[in-house]
Amino acid sequence: MRVSSRSGLPSLLLYLGIGIAIGQDGFGNVVFDNAELTQVIGYAALVVILAEGGLGTKWKEIKPALPAAALLSLLGVAVSVGITAAGAHYLVGLDWRQALIIGAVVSSTDAAAVFSVLRKVPLPSRITGVLEAESGFNDAPVVILVVAFSTTGPIDEWYLLVGKIALELAIGAAIGLAVGWLGSYGMRHVALPASGLYPIAVMAIAVSAYAAGALAHGSGFLAVYLAAVVLGNSKLPHWPATRGFADGVGWIAQIGMFVLLGLLVTPHKMLDDIVPAILIGLVLTLLARPVSVFLVLLPFRMPWPEKALMSWAGLRGAVPIILSTIPMVTGVQGSEKIFNMVFVLVVVYTLIQGPTLPWLAKALGVGRGEEAADLGVESAPLERLRGHLLSMTIPEKSKMHGVEVAELRLPAGAAVTLVVRDKQSFVPTPATVLRRGDELLVVTTDPVRDATERRLRAVGQGGKLAGWLGTGGPSS
Repeated sequence: MRVSSRSGLPSLLLYLGIGIAIGQDGFGNVVFDNAELTQVIGYAALVVILAEGGLGTKWKEIKPALPAAALLSLLGVAVSVGITAAGAHYLVGLDWRQALIIGAVVSSTDAAAVFSVLRKVPLPSRITGVLEAESGFNDAPVVILVVAFSTTGPIDEWYLLVGKIALELAIGAAIGLAVGWLGSYGMRHVALPASGLYPIAVMAIAVSAYAAGALAHGSGFLAVYLAAVVLGNSKLPHWPATRGFADGVGWIAQIGMFVLLGLLVTPHKMLDDIVPAILIGLVLTLLARPVSVFLVLLPFRMPWPEKALMSWAGLRGAVPIILSTIPMVTGVQGSEKIFNMVFVLVVVYTLIQGPTLPWLAKALGVGRGEEAADLGVESAPLERLRGHLLSMTIPEKSKMHGVEVAELRLPAGAAVTLVVRDKQSFVPTPATVLRRGDELLVVTTDPVRDATERRLRAVGQGGKLAGWLGTGGPSS
């Protein structure tokens, strides 16, 4: 972990190595070749990873990056698929179907790799915003492309593919935003019986967006990411605990996914695919990715060093390997060769790109210094603090009218925290004069809760001199 934090190398590759070590070519001799099960588990893990990434995405950072990220996820992916497929066809000799599949599989940046590496590498927020949003968005169109290229029949015309991608993305985006908004509204207005249920509920809401999007024939991956982004920026209760829980679940999903992929691979069958994989990786890394980034970002007038860094930061991870199981499940000819090449490409170029990213950022002059860590401020229901929130409205004939807040003389441990007047809320000062119709929110600790209520009732009946004139509230 410490090495990965300093170098930018995803430590998840260690778990990939563990999977290989206990596999049939390793020490454990565990035979596992179920590509369909790997795909199902991989999809489930990707949903959790996207949910965790969305919850940790700051809206203020990705908001200015949305147009660039959206174009990179659509037009950029298309350009990258075309160039990479051409290289796989002419340099390696794959037929066009196989070349298009491998081009689509490796053309999306991996959410797990980006989230785990970029948050540890000191890059400007405008760059990390684009890269994180792009990695959250581009899984959806790539999955559609890989499924379309892996069908046993003829591939659809390009305009049909574009229309299908646009429709599924639109449905997924609408459902994701709706689920995120409804979920955040419910979490802010419903008090759960235990604080530990809040993190589980938030993750459940985000994951349900994937199910809703898939059932509606939309992009479930885009739905879960957008729902998580909305939830993550809604100031929900127990937020630090929720982030910690989501981070832990995300790590479990990533570790399980990498170990499973390590089990599925058979290293001794990859020897013939190493050189082709490296050639395709060179085309992708040095040509396809830079061309797509520089071409798509032309309207945004970004400095060329930032574009160069974004080209190199197009990290790949487990997602391309999972996507390469799709042609294996559908029975595409040469699918095992595709899987082997994708596996080698991902491992080799992750080992190259991850550790060199901080150095390149420094060389290009686009890094940033260390920033102060953000505070984890938690909004907690009052029962956790052994406190109470009292709400009251000053009636027309109450003698509390004209009394200053300081003149309430509430017990130590109680305070008027908010006044709502004429549909406007404000935090009162000790000199604030209360009026008829004001609604008061009073926070009090458990030991003085009854005394505070008695004092408020006394002032309401006897005014500011209540107690001194023998006026008290009801004994109850």
